Parts: sequence; C-alpha cells; structure tokens
Amino acid sequence: MKNRLGSKYVKVEHKEANGNDGKRSTAVRVRSSSDDGPIFGKGAGRFRYLSAILISMMFVLTAFAVIPAKADGPAVVNLGTAGDFVVLAKTAVSTTGTTDITGDIGLSPASATYITGFDLIKDSTDTFSTSSVVTGKIYASDYASPTPSKMTTAVSDMETAYTDAAGRTNPDHTELYAGDVTGETLTPGLYKWDTGLLISEEGVTISGDSNDVWIFQIAGDLTVADGAIVTLSGGAEPANIFWQVAGHVTIGTTAAMKGIILCQSDIAFNTGATLVGRALAQTAVTLDATAITAPTDTDTDTDTDTDTDTDSESSDVPAISIGVAMIVTVAVAAFVDRSPMNKNKANKSDAKAKKADRDSDK
Repeated sequence: MKNRLGSKYVKVEHKEANGNDGKRSTAVRVRSSSDDGPIFGKGAGRFRYLSAILISMMFVLTAFAVIPAKADGPAVVNLGTAGDFVVLAKTAVSTTGTTDITGDIGLSPASATYITGFDLIKDSTDTFSTSSVVTGKIYASDYASPTPSKMTTAVSDMETAYTDAAGRTNPDHTELYAGDVTGETLTPGLYKWDTGLLISEEGVTISGDSNDVWIFQIAGDLTVADGAIVTLSGGAEPANIFWQVAGHVTIGTTAAMKGIILCQSDIAFNTGATLVGRALAQTAVTLDATAITAPTDTDTDTDTDTDTDTDSESSDVPAISIGVAMIVTVAVAAFVDRSPMNKNKANKSDAKAKKADRDSDK
C-alpha cells in the first residue's frame, strides 16, 4: 500500500511467514515511489549540485560587487586635521552680512580678536566659541588647552596639503585653454597653469564619478566671476576637487564654488557667494553674506601613487567576466539536467521502478 508523508509518497510492502516456533512474522520494506521527483533518488545529486553552484555564485558575485572601481585622476590630497574645518586661516577670518557656515572655523596663530563679525559666544570650557551664523564651533590659538595644540596641528596639516598638491608632477593638462576654462568640461586629472585661472559668468563643468579626483595647480590668482557656477556632473564630489592657488582667490558675487581651496594667500568671498567645500588659506578668509557647507566625505583610495593614467573601468572587467561566466555555467548545467536525454533516462528509470512495484504486488 502507499502512505502519504508530507508531499511525498512511499510504498510499504508487507510479507508474512510462519517461523520455526509457529509464530507469524512480518517484514516491512519502504521504497520511494517512482514519481517522487529529484528530492529522492538519483535526481538528488543533481539538485544538490545545482544548489551548491547557485549559493557559491551568490557569494562570489556579492564579494565582487563591493570592490570599488579604481578612481580616475591623481590620488587625493590628504588634508589631515585641516579637513576638520570648513574655514581655516592664519591671520584673520571676517564676515559681514548674513553669513551661514555649516562646519567648524579655525584661526592660528592669530588670536580670537581677529575673528570678526561673528559675535562670538565663548563656551564655559574656554576651548571654543559659537555664533548664531555658524553651525559648528569656532577655534582660535589663544583659547584654553587643548585648542592651541589642535590649531597648530591643523595649520601645519593645511600647509602640508598645499605643498603636496603643488608638488604633484606629470600633469595631464598644462596651460589648458590659456587659463580661461569658462564653458568647458573638465574631466578627472592633474591640471597645471603657470598663470592665473579664470571662470567667467558662463561657469565650468567638472565631470566624473564619485571616486574620481581633480587637482588644479594655479601659479597665479583664481578668479570666479560674478554669477559663475561650478557645476558637478556624473557624481563628481566636491571633496575630491582641489584648487591649489599660489596667488589670491576671489569668488564673485552670487558665484557658486565647489571643492577644496588650498590658498597660499587670501580667499575673498563677495556678497552672496557660496561654497560646498573648504576654504583653507595661509593668510585671511573674508566672507560677505557667504554660505559655506562642508563636503560629504568620500571613500576614495588615498594611495600616494600619483599616476593619472588610470582606467576606472579596468578593475570592473574581471568581476563582470567572472560573474557572467558563473551565470552561464549554472544555466548550462540546468539545461543539461532538463535535456531530452536526461528526461529519457529518467523515464526509463521510472518505468523500471513501476514494473518492480507491480511485480512485488503480485
């Protein structure tokens, strides 16, 4: 007879016989029915084999999926603790109008008296101040310990970052567009100008993905005209854009700037100018109804290799190739398992099993 166990059938065979002692004994044999499918019998091996391949494929593809694409352009400039500030200067930080700063401000070696226009409110710890126009803290060299040490380190890191950016060699572009990049699109790389750089009202576009890096080496002044907009496309991040300027930086009225400004001189923001990035000056920073927001930190590789001939797609190829190969392998295995040859073998096996069942019932 047949009993149903869950969704499977088993065949139970009874045989009775008289023993030498006159007692009757019963032998029971349990067999799987021929229509059990691949869970029992020979099909189980193939089922487990395919399951193992699928699980392995999932793990491998997941591992490759988290491998980041290699960045185009030079290695990022390490800001050290200078990266803790959206505005950092050595001689003065001043503001007029309705300024809005999101992030910390620092000044050293000048004292807090050279931070003007912020209506500073000193904290009870005497280690920092606050202001109604700053979402963050304001530090100066003459505040209580450990602030002086903190500021000395930050300024030193700013100077080191500037030297790093200025010292990069083998530029991808030199004297591009004769120092006027207005209306142009700038791809990742190291750019060098022995003169100043101008961005007129039409603005400029910086295009690349979130891992790409740009360094602009400017021997003269950087001038961003009134109303000019630095537009980012393709996922480019302000945290990966570095403006190394030996001269003065002027951000015009209502201009919208992006990136990290490393200036050996002063940085001046005219009325209504904005910056998503950091203003790091080795003299003074001047604000006028300026809005500055810290950039979002990125996971760009900080390898010191400055080779700019990198290909962001090259590291994706092995992962894609292996993934496609594994998918094809699984598909072929599944096709073979369901092929007519295997179906014929399975049918023959089922026929033999049914015949054996009928013989045993007789």
